[in-house]
Amino acid sequence: MKFHSVSVIGGGAWGTALAQALAVGGQNVTLWAREADVVDDIQSRRVNRAFLPGVALDEKIRPTGNLSDVVKADAILTVSPAQFVRPTAQALARNLTPGTPLVMCAKGIEQSTGKLMGDVIAEALPEAQFAVLSGPSFAADVARGLPAALTLACSNESVGRALAEALSSRQMRLYWSSDVVGAELGGALKNVMAIAAGIVDGRGLGASAHAAVVTRGFAEMRRLSEAMGARPETLLGLSGLGDLVLTCGSPQSRNMSLGRGLGEGKSLASILGSRTAVTEGVYTAAAVVALARQKHIEMPIAEAVHAIIEERISVEDAITALMTRPLKAED
Repeated sequence: MKFHSVSVIGGGAWGTALAQALAVGGQNVTLWAREADVVDDIQSRRVNRAFLPGVALDEKIRPTGNLSDVVKADAILTVSPAQFVRPTAQALARNLTPGTPLVMCAKGIEQSTGKLMGDVIAEALPEAQFAVLSGPSFAADVARGLPAALTLACSNESVGRALAEALSSRQMRLYWSSDVVGAELGGALKNVMAIAAGIVDGRGLGASAHAAVVTRGFAEMRRLSEAMGARPETLLGLSGLGDLVLTCGSPQSRNMSLGRGLGEGKSLASILGSRTAVTEGVYTAAAVVALARQKHIEMPIAEAVHAIIEERISVEDAITALMTRPLKAED
């Protein structure tokens, strides 16, 4: 199975960075953007000043505002925010060739249904071959050609290995996995934990507290993921622990920086109002808490993040509640 052309749905920072990495790696890339000014900017100036300024984009990237253009490629990467995946997939359904690989790059859970992106695609595009691309990666790093390693998860081994080979390059190394659920959950859950880590930093609680919340947050991620059928080793890999370490450790992360703002006393509305890009963890938190309750899984850090986002509890009270929970064995 060969892939000579790739389409990327989503002209934000991560979609543009992926398009750049794939084009530099030799692929012919069609990049769809919702914003007409982004399409014009890439077409005329070979830059995306709105979402990824300072990066000269490869000539092999063809921008378009017409969603029907993306279905002509051998494989499609969708980078639309998780809450917009369903309508985007429904719009593709009329023209997509059966069996076309659709690689999910959004990291989230559908808030209204609690469904993973794979379940959403199965309903909206049942004839697509679903795969997931996830792992520790900042758009600016990937766009600049700095080294990155990610997980490419696909239940069909031949398709998954072929995709990993086609999308890999000297700068971006992909490891195939058959654990689609684990790869999805690692990417989605770490966003919620990154908000928690950001709150700790913004509140000035110190490196010890930061390490504690990341470690206990990872324990919560593993509990829920295993209850939903993920393999433990997947959560210990790039799409789980790797992504968590990156996202919790740098304000480049939209989720971590949002948490820092909350920890500093800023309102959620003021933080989101100053942003053009979606912060996935804000929406995923509610879905994660609902899933945990359904599965009878304890996730006190996720619960605290959700309550802070909904403004049902203050940051100070949330920290006090976490620190005064009944003592228990670590495992």
